Amino acid sequence: MYHQPVLKNRRTLLERAEKFISDTYFTDCNLRGRLYGDTCPVESISYSMSQKRIPFLEAVKLNYEPYEVGDTFGPTWWTCWFKVSLRIPDSWRGKQVHLRWESDGEAMVWMGQQPVQGLTKEGEKICYILSECLKDSEPHSMTLYIELACNGLFGAGQGSMIAAPDPDRKYSVQKAELVVFNQEVRELLTDFEMLVDIVKLLGEGNQRGYQALFTANEMVNVCEPTNPSSFPAARSLALRFFSQRNGDSQHTVHAMGHCHIDSAWLWPYEETIRKCARSWVTVIRLMEKNSHMVFTCSQAQQLEWVRGWYPGLFSQIQDHAKKGQFIPVGGTWVEMDGNLPSGESMVRQFLEGQCFFKKEFGNYCREFWLPDTFGYSAQLPQIMQGSGITRFLTQKLSWNLVNTFPHNTFFWEGLDGSQVLTHFPPGNSYEMKGKVEDLVNTVKNNKDKGRANHSAALFGFGDGGGGPTQLMLDRLDRVQDTDGLPRVQMSSPDRLFSLLEAESSLLCTWTGELFLELHNGTYTTQAQIKLGNRQCEALLHDVEVASSLALCQDNTFQYPSTQLHNLWRLLLLNQFHDVIPGSCIEMVVEDALQYYQGVCNVVVLSYYESVCGLLLQVDGSVLMENGILRAVVNKDGCLASLYMVKTNREVIYDGWQGNQFVLFDDVPLYWDAWDTMDYHLQTRLKPVREVVRPIQVLSLGGLRGSVTFTLQISEKSTITQEIILDAMCPYIKFKTQVEWFESHKFLKVEFPVRVRSPEATYEIQFGHLQRPTHRNTSWDWARFEVWGHKWADLSEHGFGVSLLNDCKYGYSIHRNVMTLSLLRATKAPDANADMGSHQFTYAIMPHKGTFQEAGVIQCAYNLNYPLRLIDHAPGSNTAVWSAFSVSTAAVILETIKQVHTPPSKEFA
Repeated sequence: MYHQPVLKNRRTLLERAEKFISDTYFTDCNLRGRLYGDTCPVESISYSMSQKRIPFLEAVKLNYEPYEVGDTFGPTWWTCWFKVSLRIPDSWRGKQVHLRWESDGEAMVWMGQQPVQGLTKEGEKICYILSECLKDSEPHSMTLYIELACNGLFGAGQGSMIAAPDPDRKYSVQKAELVVFNQEVRELLTDFEMLVDIVKLLGEGNQRGYQALFTANEMVNVCEPTNPSSFPAARSLALRFFSQRNGDSQHTVHAMGHCHIDSAWLWPYEETIRKCARSWVTVIRLMEKNSHMVFTCSQAQQLEWVRGWYPGLFSQIQDHAKKGQFIPVGGTWVEMDGNLPSGESMVRQFLEGQCFFKKEFGNYCREFWLPDTFGYSAQLPQIMQGSGITRFLTQKLSWNLVNTFPHNTFFWEGLDGSQVLTHFPPGNSYEMKGKVEDLVNTVKNNKDKGRANHSAALFGFGDGGGGPTQLMLDRLDRVQDTDGLPRVQMSSPDRLFSLLEAESSLLCTWTGELFLELHNGTYTTQAQIKLGNRQCEALLHDVEVASSLALCQDNTFQYPSTQLHNLWRLLLLNQFHDVIPGSCIEMVVEDALQYYQGVCNVVVLSYYESVCGLLLQVDGSVLMENGILRAVVNKDGCLASLYMVKTNREVIYDGWQGNQFVLFDDVPLYWDAWDTMDYHLQTRLKPVREVVRPIQVLSLGGLRGSVTFTLQISEKSTITQEIILDAMCPYIKFKTQVEWFESHKFLKVEFPVRVRSPEATYEIQFGHLQRPTHRNTSWDWARFEVWGHKWADLSEHGFGVSLLNDCKYGYSIHRNVMTLSLLRATKAPDANADMGSHQFTYAIMPHKGTFQEAGVIQCAYNLNYPLRLIDHAPGSNTAVWSAFSVSTAAVILETIKQVHTPPSKEFA
């Protein structure tokens, strides 16, 4: 067909193509307006509400009432079950027929007692395919059930996504109809979309971009939306463009379907079970249509949930796993927080996960998969190696607020020198949509160009679930090898990492932690969750030790393997990366605390805390001494002096006071529960010194000396503290109770000490690391608030001070001021976060020599694992005996437990 050539005006041609596929402009005559053909209403809809999440067989027995499209129902977190009767017109023979369902909740279609499709408007899933090409032999009448959760893809935040949920929100179905879907129109729309995006992303100076522009313009010329016979000519123009190939050197993008589902976040654990089912059943349907599709899935806990609630779906997942399409990854029970769980907890994450994947899918995972967490401990490479994992994938460090991490593909080296091959997808997302922008960014952002020629692109709706769509697959299929874009191939993690390993000789190595320069408020938010985690870690440790000792004494003792297994899984679940950090809604907090209580109720142990100390009251202050330490406590609870008796060494810095409570303003830029910004340090309010109840002596001496006092934080909040000095104890304890009712405030306690060092040391899992105490560079500055476990230490040659605690994780050691973060008061996503009563203990321990020589590590264990008194049964053997011996004080016998089977060689 001859037509006049057009002026090379980029704007007019580009906008012409955009309007041709717009869902807003000219839909009466453009291509988009022809996507759906004839429509007809469903025959009838009835509904029934359920406050609980119930199985299908219970749902069908509910009483159903007539429902009209547009009617509202609710409230939030309830479930609305719909019974939908429909009949497809006989005249639609030979056409593709969809049930079009649009609602503001998350829905799942049930047929024949099985879930068959997820429907979530926010996840671009609004259609269930009734027939690909309607035949007379197919049923034209049927009844479906649709289970609709009264929450959106990201919960039910009131006003913004991360706001506290609106419990009274109402929901509705906006569309429920049968439609004819025009597949040829969809194919053409995808062609146009990809061409238009190539024009935009490659820019005005790019030759290939202009080829895409003129191709799209020619397609508009030949395509008549009302005349399907014109479509093949337009499609052939697109095919000619997409078929123009790359050179051999082009970067390869390994596309993998993915569906990151937070095990709890803006919704409770129970809703996650349904999110998994909705997402994965949709993935299975896509795999049935696209044999080349690959989908990666982590988190053994979620698969275990689906195995229990949806056994038919789980069986389908196992079948597609055998085909290499559904690929379990990660090797852990959940995608846990990368900082706060103890070393033993992290080991159990991998142990539980790997055993599950081996049992249910026949293989151990080779890749650790943790795309979305708030930093990564330097101990993880060693734990990975011990779990049979040598590869690691994440992308969260792209969220760094200050510094850009310098690599995308590199070797990560841990504390002991263990290395794992690590890949950060350069597109900086784990929920790409298969668009041109994703592919361009994957190459553009790659910081290891020349070293590595392969990258991952994870596509599919994530966080709230959803997963890939057919449109995403179609987009990627268009540009498998198109000049101007990287090569694209559907791939697996094993293939990607195998290729990266083959070309790894030029890769760099990063040693130490992967510190996320954001979300550092999560070390403190939701203090009760962190207390529960630390206490349960200690309880499970102690019951395993006690059970192991009992087994040594009596081989008929029944080791509580099943109970311990179940309790550990509860604890591991709460270590998910939006639960233990406290970045979750109030319902999740309640669930988590209930799980902790479940652990405590089962592990019932009485314990004895030994008591000691000496004390003298002088002029309103109190002098406490135990032969090792001498402390002067002012009437407001501050330490005027802390003196090491035998070395004649003062600990508190001249003119300052220790144990000083300080309040800061704490208003982040957006992520309330997640972030505390560096500018909060400029808002240091006056120290907390208003005395409600002056210092009083509780114990006059003997084995223990202790005093107590109460301070006013504000009109609503108070601190009551008992300062304890036990006889011959090398540290002084601060047993603290806070009644906390603040808003966007941050409570810390400071100890200015007579120590100067450019670095402080912090305990992490099974080890420790150093961080700067200065702010010379932007990398130093970004560590204004850091995490640690039971202790942190500031030492110079021959002398140091350690700060111990029993449930806190946030620290700041700047110059000579040691600060422990105690409580925050965030309002989103939990409007009541941390409000109420808190109990915790911390301690200050000055010491000679290094912290290792002084036994700081052992003292921190003693604070967290107090002696427990176990009554002997009548007639039991009371002979003194020792079950274990340790050759050096530098070794901590951390965990003692029964091993049922020898470790797999694959873990070696």
